[in-house]
Formats: sequence, C-alpha cells, structure tokens
Amino acid sequence: MSKFHSTSELLHSTSSHPFSRLRETAYYLRLLARATWRWSLFVIPMAMTVGSACALFIWSLDRVTELRFAHGWLLFLLPLAGIVSGFAYHRFGQSAEGGNNLIVEEIHQAGGGVPRRMTPLILGATLLTHLFGGSAGREGTAVQMGGSIASGFAKFFGLEASDLRILLMAGVAAGFGSVFGTPLAGAIFAMEVITIGQIRHDALIPCLVAAAVGDWTCHAWGISHVLLPVMYSSEAMIPVGKFHLDALLMGKVLLAAVAFGWTGSLFAGVSHWLSAWFKKLCPYTPLRPAIGGVIVIALVYALGTREYIGLGITSPNPSDATLLSFFTSSDSHPWAWWWKLVFTTVTLSAGFKGGEVTPLFFIGAALGHTLGGVLGAPPDLFAALGLVAVFAGATNTPLACTIMGIELFGAANSLYLAAACFLAYRCSGHSGIYSAQRVAVPKTS
Repeated sequence: MSKFHSTSELLHSTSSHPFSRLRETAYYLRLLARATWRWSLFVIPMAMTVGSACALFIWSLDRVTELRFAHGWLLFLLPLAGIVSGFAYHRFGQSAEGGNNLIVEEIHQAGGGVPRRMTPLILGATLLTHLFGGSAGREGTAVQMGGSIASGFAKFFGLEASDLRILLMAGVAAGFGSVFGTPLAGAIFAMEVITIGQIRHDALIPCLVAAAVGDWTCHAWGISHVLLPVMYSSEAMIPVGKFHLDALLMGKVLLAAVAFGWTGSLFAGVSHWLSAWFKKLCPYTPLRPAIGGVIVIALVYALGTREYIGLGITSPNPSDATLLSFFTSSDSHPWAWWWKLVFTTVTLSAGFKGGEVTPLFFIGAALGHTLGGVLGAPPDLFAALGLVAVFAGATNTPLACTIMGIELFGAANSLYLAAACFLAYRCSGHSGIYSAQRVAVPKTS
C-alpha cells in the first residue's frame, strides 16, 4: 500500500490507476476514522461534563432569580455581593480574572493554560450577580466553564498545544450550545469568535460533536429553554418549500441592520470605556463592584423600575419590558434597549461576573421591536432580527448568529436573518466585546 506523510500528499497524488485511487481513498478513510475515534475519547466525556455543569448553572440561575423576585430587598445587598465577588477573584482568581479573553488567548497561543478554579469561581460569582440584581447574562459563565473543563481534560490526557487549542474550542462549543439550546450555532461560534474573518476548519468535527453532546446532556437533566415565537412567514402563513422574499421588507431590514451593527459597536465601546473609568476611579479591584452596585441601585430608583436588572427574560410585573414581551406584546418600550445597555455595561464593567449575550439579546430585541413599529414592519420579526444582529455586531460572529436565528426562530425568515447579521457585522467595526480577538481579514479593504 502507498504510504503518505500527509493528507495533502494523499489528495494531490497523481496516480490515475482506479485500484490505486481506491487504495488511497481507503487509506484516507482509515486516517479519518482513527482521528474521529481519538477525538471522541476526549470530546464526548468533556462535553457531557460541560453540559452537566451548564444544566446545574441554568437550574441554579432560575432558583436565584425566583428568590430575587420574591425578596426585593436583596437588591440593597448588591454592593456587598460585589465586594465578596471582587475579593474572591482578587484572592483566588489570578489568571481566571481574564475570563473569556483568557480562553481566546489560549486558543491563539497556548501558554499558562486555563485554570480549573475558573469553573467554581465564575459559577458562584454569576449566581451572586443575579441573586442581588446585577444586569448580566449567562454565556460568559457557560463559555468559561467549558474552557476550564476542556483545559482540565487536556492536561489529564497530556495533549499537545495544537490539540489543546481544538479541545478548548470544543469546550466553548459545548458550553455555548448547551446554555442556549443552539448546538449548531455553538459549534460555529467556537470556531468563528477566535479570529475576525476566519474560521478554524480543523476543529469542525470536535466542535460539532461537543456542542451536540453538551446540548443533549443539558436536556437530559430536564433543562428547557424559553421559546420566542415569530409568526411572520411561519408555515401556517406560507406553504412549506415556497420561496418568499418581500423586496420592500428587505429594504427595511437593511436599514435596521445598520442600527443593529451600530448598537453592537456602542455596547462594546461603552463597556471598554467604563471598564477603564472604574479602574481609574478605584485602583483596588475588590471595591469596584461595590461602586457599580451603588450605581445600579441609584439607576433603579431614578427610573422607578426594576425591569432592567437580572437576565431580563421574564418579570413578575406583566407590564415590564422583557425579552419575551418583545415577541408576544404590542406594548411600546422605545428606550428599553438603551437602559438595558446602561445597566449591563455598568454591572459588568465594574467587575460583576456573568455574560453579555443575554443582555445583548434583550437590547437587540427591544431595538428591533421599536424599529419594526417605526418602519411599519412586523415587530416580532424585527425583534428576532435585532436579537441576533446586535449580537453579531458586538461579537463579530455573523455566521454563528445567522445559524442561531434559524435554530431559535426557524428557517422561514433565514434570508432576512442572514442579511441583518451580515450587514450588522460589516457596520460594527473591528472592536467587539472580546478584546482578545484578532483580525485575520479586515471588514473593509
């Protein structure tokens, strides 16, 4: 049998004999099967562990949110919770303080590794944030738990740096896919978020397997996700398989996409500016979250509402602006997107832990719902477009966000989803919420 030193030699072999071609194909398939089996040994148990950790996190997050709804006085302890969280990271966090950016940097170039203590630290700190009323999300927690657990598996198996990078991406895919119930978007996100304009195709199969296994494991623990209905172009309105594109509506989508991209860039810019401001205001790290907590409480009483704290998915007050209400209610909340941006950037920039993505979903859906009313477009569709497009602009991941839109809302509006995500990405600049991202292909020449 012919021996090849690399797959490129195999693929570019000039042999034209049919039996030689068959032998080469068989050899290639054996290499592929060996690699798939090898990666399965690492990825599947890692993804099951990450999915279980995310299930515990989502269940715990629901419980602390219920407690906060039932006991409004907990908000006044937010500064104290910030001190506890800040001191824990100051005393025990060390490199774990880098969060998502540390994982991205390790994927770019393996160095000190992702510490195992990142998982309990980020889990506990995020629950503290939500219990006492900080405005944050959950993606950061899931991604950091995924990266930390994947790094632990890599160290246990003694993987080389190149394999460590792939396993870290698989850990990110498992965490992201399971916490949102979008495994395909999780796989693409893990490969797309690392470098702007480039996808790491060498991690395709590990990321897909990890995201699918992580999501399956999370559901196996009985975890479910909130459904956000979009009636426009649903199968009840348009026959299955019929192409549908409204040119006028597409024009409105493109106008809104510019606003979505600008908003994603605004969120990232305000976050970076506020983070630098807090560091200048208070050089001692553990006290910064306390200052942020005082500001959040002041904002709550200045506005006379608590609808912008926590995740923002639901609220015990039916009249509040929530992520779900932007899809099910015609009530107008024209500035909800702005106030959620303010509450979230203050919370996270001060040093509270959590994630940016769920607040970005709220911001995008709120802005989309408002723009839909202004432009005379379906508000539920524009809420869906805003949800994924603002996220695409803030994270520089247009493909993952398009896939997420299809997984969350169905394929009937896939052209509108793609147009909104792609244009928002192009309009958001290169500075996203992850400062460790590198630019491989500039958005403009």
